[in-house]
Amino acid sequence: MSTRQKLELEVPEEILVSLKESSQEFSKDLLMLAAVKLYELGKLSSGRAAQLAGISRVSFLQALSRYNVSIFDLTEEELKQDMANA
Repeated sequence: MSTRQKLELEVPEEILVSLKESSQEFSKDLLMLAAVKLYELGKLSSGRAAQLAGISRVSFLQALSRYNVSIFDLTEEELKQDMANA
């Protein structure tokens, strides 16, 4: 099991009020958004992005469509590498 680093982020309360989210919900959403974007940019494999989001790889891949991110925008080599890292 890997160790985890704790990051602290200050968010104006008005943002949480506007989003109608608790700090826990916002934190979870931010992790998912970061995971999706890092995956989309090719900085994380789908497995590592899922790990960041705190969900299974299959759930992560299924969720990508909600963010208009295709799992098939990879080159053949990138797809092979992503599968090897899963």
